[in-house]
Amino acid sequence: MTQAVERLAMQASKPDVGPEAIDATVNYIVDDGSKIFTETGAPGNNDRRSGGKPDPRHVTLHNGRHRDFTLERDGFHFIRHDTKVRDFFDAAEVRRIYYPEMEALVKAESGATRVVVFDHTLRTADDAAREAHKIREVVPRVHNDYTEWSGPQRVRDLLPNEADDLLRRRFSIVQVWRPIRYPVETFPLAICDARTLSPQNLVISERRYPDRVGQTYSITYDPDQVWYWFPHMRRDEALVFKTYESLKDGRARWTAHTAFHDPTAAAGARPRESIEIRTLAFF
Repeated sequence: MTQAVERLAMQASKPDVGPEAIDATVNYIVDDGSKIFTETGAPGNNDRRSGGKPDPRHVTLHNGRHRDFTLERDGFHFIRHDTKVRDFFDAAEVRRIYYPEMEALVKAESGATRVVVFDHTLRTADDAAREAHKIREVVPRVHNDYTEWSGPQRVRDLLPNEADDLLRRRFSIVQVWRPIRYPVETFPLAICDARTLSPQNLVISERRYPDRVGQTYSITYDPDQVWYWFPHMRRDEALVFKTYESLKDGRARWTAHTAFHDPTAAAGARPRESIEIRTLAFF
């Protein structure tokens, strides 16, 4: 390979870093006192949501590729991280290969001594693909996946014989998000700097499953919130972020996030396909 061809190949492998910032609509909720809940649909179907008043806001999203973040300060960390998974639609392969990869990654990122991978979700913005593969839709509303109650409850649900002992020590719920095939061209993930998310912005929302009821936080708008996104994320890039932290010493505890319509997306852009994985991290 000539030096010129080699240089072109290297350039082609680099992600499009995108603009410094964009303006986009982010969907919050107004806490009007009504009970907020989501009834979880079967794989391939849409969830049904009720309660609260939708509150779409025009916000500035900053390009996170040009900044450094830490899990404890900002609530998230964007990294280059490859995977040996060939087919993310093969659930057995994901559990066999991806789960151990994510256990090692979360240990390295968080400093946890033990990590338990307990769940993964595939999502797509393409309705036909969602129904064909029996996966879930993207979530274009601002939320955090666990609450003060549901974080510890997840430990009790998953590790009932160890829960009392584990909950005496620090633990976190850490998630990892990445594209599974193509670079993200539609409905990328936006994430809020944890330092700018106030407890007053957190509204409890029930999440109703066939066999249990959980809780998430819906989020209300605050002009002081600072938002980031990572343009054209690729399969060899990952966003690691916290959705629960047991310590209350000033470090990041929650990380609000949402899919959003990218106003800069090209006509005919491919629908987003992604995986998010959830872990319990014990210290």
